[in-house]
Amino acid sequence: VLAALAGGARIAQAAGLALKAAGPAKPLNILILGGTGFIGPHTIDVAKARGHSVTLFNRGRREKLVGARDGVEKLYGNRDPDKHAGAKVVDGKEVDDETTPKGLEELKGRTFDAVIDNSGFFPRHVKASAALLAPNVGQYVFVSTVSVYKSNTTPNADETDEIGTIEDPTVETMGAQSENYGPLKALCEKAVEEALPGRATIVRPGYIVGPGDTSDRFTYWPVRASRGGEILCPGERTDPVQFIDARDLAAWLVLLVERRTFGVMNATGPASRYTAGELLDACVAAAGKMEPPAPALTQTWVPYDALAELGCQPGVLPIILPSSGELAGFHSRSIKRALDAGLTFRSPEQTCRDLLAWWPEAVALRTRVGKEQAEQAEKEGRPIPKLPDPARLRAGISPEREAEILSAWKKSPKSGG
Repeated sequence: VLAALAGGARIAQAAGLALKAAGPAKPLNILILGGTGFIGPHTIDVAKARGHSVTLFNRGRREKLVGARDGVEKLYGNRDPDKHAGAKVVDGKEVDDETTPKGLEELKGRTFDAVIDNSGFFPRHVKASAALLAPNVGQYVFVSTVSVYKSNTTPNADETDEIGTIEDPTVETMGAQSENYGPLKALCEKAVEEALPGRATIVRPGYIVGPGDTSDRFTYWPVRASRGGEILCPGERTDPVQFIDARDLAAWLVLLVERRTFGVMNATGPASRYTAGELLDACVAAAGKMEPPAPALTQTWVPYDALAELGCQPGVLPIILPSSGELAGFHSRSIKRALDAGLTFRSPEQTCRDLLAWWPEAVALRTRVGKEQAEQAEKEGRPIPKLPDPARLRAGISPEREAEILSAWKKSPKSGG
């Protein structure tokens, strides 16, 4: 979602080996539902570089964050067929702007070779778009999530693993702990498959990472490594970890459309088993190649039970999770189907290097957006919002908290200190 996503030709060139191997593509007319978030801009750049025509459908509210995309048709509306593009929440109340396009109106009567839906979260919305487009599209690619699975206890589980359910399928909130996210995505998958039997492609990514990721979950590690010193690492170096660079996912989505590949596929990586220790080593290696190189860094791995006693629960140090118990299989999902369908990956170190190059631009954008929000509030006579430090990572722990935990760990009998 940031300035680093500009320069589509450069990004598309690095989008993945799969498209290089695919050869020239037949020009297609591709609709993207969304396109202005994280994976959308990457997908646009890849599709355009491959000679395809791209149409976006969204509310038109985030375009200034991702930069202009020349040669892309833009349609406006709302995933909710009952609301307008300008609908928004103001001071806790929903306000609809009836002067803006309503629902899916601008999609009616349009024909596309394929649609890539990366903005569907509620079954009612996805059912509406799938039903409307079904007579006029050849393929519907829905970007779902590995969170659809009911349990993560079994390592190496594939796409036949049991799917989670929700008591009230009509709910349209994620829940206090995002507990509805996975089951609602599963219902969205069902809506697509029912509307387009035999023409649906369901993609279930794990953690999506890389330049443009505003969550900072993966970004925490290379940025932390760039500061040098002693870094707190959770669990064991041998714990597995899975993730996918957004650019590799985007390239594969386009490949699936070009090859008309249907079915359900997990989409995470790397291609073979990868460990938390290897990830930290990649972060250190990437930080060492900065100009100037990052200060020296040492890794201190602390078991999860000890971290919990120190008030640091699993997930507080992001991405990396325990490889036993309820999360034993979270980072070891089978991706054989995706690999067979052409999914390829850049090296984790390259992702880390690109994140470190992008991070200053992310901070600059957050600074600009924060300033604009403050100016708008002042203009409207509202209290100026207190915004977080734009340079502070949105995930992970602060340097002060990290030093506190490391100090306590060294004094713990479990550490041998």
